[in-house]
Amino acid sequence: MYTEDEARKIGVVGWVKNTSKGTVTGQVQGPEDKVNSMMSWLSKVGSPSSRIDRTNFSNEKIISQLDYSNFSIRY
Repeated sequence: MYTEDEARKIGVVGWVKNTSKGTVTGQVQGPEDKVNSMMSWLSKVGSPSSRIDRTNFSNEKIISQLDYSNFSIRY
């Protein structure tokens, strides 16, 4: 919920999902500066009850159009 709120404040789209391993996976799309802001928030702040041991961002690429119209939580 906090990640979804922060994504909307920053202005990125995509999704996040908690995994059965206690980690979080997802996809973030938007202008590079906004994606970088979201990555920083995910790495340093996160949800109030989260413990961030490390972050791993992969598959970064430039896209011509967004695949999502909003940011959501997947279950």
